[in-house]
Formats: sequence, structure tokens, C-alpha cells
Amino acid sequence: MTASTSLKKTLASQDPEVFASIQREWTREEDGLELIASENYASAAVMETQGSILTNKYAEGYPGKRYYGGCEFVDEVEALAIRRVCQIFKAEAANVQPHSGSQANMAVYMALMAPGDTLVGMNLSHGGHLTHGSSANFSGKLFKGISYGLHPETHRLDYDQIRDLVRKERPKVLVAGASAYPRIIDFDIMGQIARESEAHLVVDMAHIAGLVAAGLHPTPIPHATYTTSTTHKTLRGPRGGIILCSQERIKAANSLIFPGIQGGPLMHIIAAKAVAFQEALTPQFVDYQKQVISNAKSLAQELMELGFKLVTDGTENHLMLVDLTATGDGSISGKDAETWLDQSGITVNKNTIPNEKRSPFVTSGIRIGVPAITTRGMGNSEMKQVAHWIHQSIETRGDTEKLKKIRGEVREMCHRFPLYST
Repeated sequence: MTASTSLKKTLASQDPEVFASIQREWTREEDGLELIASENYASAAVMETQGSILTNKYAEGYPGKRYYGGCEFVDEVEALAIRRVCQIFKAEAANVQPHSGSQANMAVYMALMAPGDTLVGMNLSHGGHLTHGSSANFSGKLFKGISYGLHPETHRLDYDQIRDLVRKERPKVLVAGASAYPRIIDFDIMGQIARESEAHLVVDMAHIAGLVAAGLHPTPIPHATYTTSTTHKTLRGPRGGIILCSQERIKAANSLIFPGIQGGPLMHIIAAKAVAFQEALTPQFVDYQKQVISNAKSLAQELMELGFKLVTDGTENHLMLVDLTATGDGSISGKDAETWLDQSGITVNKNTIPNEKRSPFVTSGIRIGVPAITTRGMGNSEMKQVAHWIHQSIETRGDTEKLKKIRGEVREMCHRFPLYST
């Protein structure tokens, strides 16, 4: 399948430069293995909805309470998205307007804290996220960000250490969630830790939302004051954010999204979220998430058998983190591996590891995820082949001829699993 006929007829003639870039990206995605853990392939229905006429409509406010006329039909769409996402996660209330997960986090922080208040979140270099208190981010600039890390030996969350830190710092907010943590997070314990110190637990489940939706990861909803997420990644929808909470808490979140930090919502994206939420309510979605976990375990096991060191020695979710300091003489950086794998048609991202010694622009690890290739229909046998290509690509140490050969093999397998059927 190539770009749509309508796109060819309009964009191709009106702006051939942009059209050409889109076509090249289409080829890149079609011909390569997408192993970035935070990326996935939205359905054709989701993409069609994003490109719909709803992009024209301004709709500041909320269903039934808009500042513009002509909102009766976008009200229907937003109400549908709210109802569906609440059904998925068994939440009392939701805001589906955040343009991103970062903005969802900003809104709930501002609903719970004043500037200068303390926020405790996971250390970025240990697998946390910029919005969990990093000094480079609004979360560490508006608030006093304090970080908890992983156990120095097991590289798993150390709940006793987190409890001690929270008791000492007395934060207004404790953040749970990660962007590069391959293990189950115990939200029950995190909620207990927060309550013991009169803090609010905020859970950012952006990476694992699809697994939570399918009942394959413990849900944070009963334990958190607010739960935030993106709608892409494992949830496999359009790029955007959501906030989930009790009916009592939704008014504060709503006012912080609009008029607090956003203006008009992106109604075409909200409609696409509604479509993705409907997809997530199907038995097929649960089967998909089960295969995601199975594929991740298969890929992780094969990588370890090939001699790679994985942080925590495996995975319980959709991703894994490769510690390259244990590969060869330890000189290969995450940046090296990312570059070489890209040349072989395999897309990953360089990533910091616990106790990182290199710059975040270089790193000592790579993060690998399987949601996107699982969406293509690849299974356990393909994971073993992918592991061998990763190993071979890194073993070349940048040999262009060898990488070119691997790229051809990768392309051949990708063509057996097309992104979208014609």
C-alpha cells in the first residue's frame, strides 16, 4: 500500500517536496524493523480519522460547555472518547484533551502542587522520564524534583529506598512510571508509600497502558490520585495524552488543561483516540498484548543467549534495556549501536543505563521494544531472527558492506509482514 489516492491527487501536485518526504518515510517504515519501545503503528481507521474534517473545528471548553458554536457533533465524539477510555481502565472520569503525555503530567502536577513544592520521581538515567522531575524539564524547574533510583545490584525498583526518601523529603507528589524499566511496577506499594507521608501518587503509565488495558499489568487506577498516559505506544492510538481520576478530582484536572495550559483541543485527534479506544475494547486487542509480552520475552531470551547483558536480566513487559558495557571490550556505545542498527534497517534508540558513565547523547545502552513489530504480525520465531540481526549488526562494528547485506535480509522479512493491507 502506498499513500492514499486523495493524497496523491492533492498533496503530490500542490507540495511535491512534503509529499516526497512522506513517501520516503512510508518506505522507511515499510522496509525496516521498528524497535523503539515508544512507537507503534496506528490502524488505518485511526489515521483516516486524524485526517478528517474535524481538524477544522475549534472547540475550546468541554462537551456541553464550549466557547464556540457549532460543537454539537464534536461534543458527541469527545463524550464517546471519554466513555470508552473510562470503560477500558475502569475509571470514574477522564480528560481526553491533552496534546501529549507531558501536558497531561503538567496539568495534574499543577492541580496538586504550587510552584516550588517537592516532587519525587524516578531518576531519568535509571529509566524515568523527563517529566518526572528532571532539572532540564518544566517538572524540575517549576517544582523541586527529587529522584529515586534502582537497587544498585538488581537494578529493580527498591521500594524500601523509595519509602525512606519520601519520608525524608515529604513531597506533595510521588510519581510512579517509567520510560525504560522492563519490570512490573507495584502500584499498590507505591500508593501505600505516598499515603504514609500524606503525598499524592501520580502514575504515568504511558508505556504500559496497553498492557494495563488488557489486564496484563496491574492497574494503577485504585491507587493513584491521578493516572496519566499517552495514547500511542502500547495503546496503539494517535499521538496524544489522557488523564484518568475520580469524579471528585476531574474538575481540577479539566481546569488545568483548559484554560490552564491549552487552548482549543485537537478534535480530529480526540476522534482518533475514540477509534483507538474502541479497538482496545476488543478481544483481538487482548490477544495482541499477550503476543507483545511473549515476543518481548522471546527476544530478550535470545539476546541473552547471544551474550548480551540485559538490565534486570530479562523483561516482564514490552521492552528491554541492553547494557553494552558488557559487550566485547565495553567500548561500544549506545550511539554506535543505534547508528549501525539503523544502517541495517533496524531502528532502536540509544539509552542510558543505571549508573551511566557516558553522556546522555552517547550512552552505554540501547532500548528495544516489540509493540510495533508485533502489530505487523511477527511472532516468536521472528524474534529469534531479529535478535541474530541485532547481534550481527553490532558485531560488524560499522562495516558498511556487512550492514548492507543484513538490511536486505531485514527488508525481505518486512515485506512478508506489510504494515497495511491494500
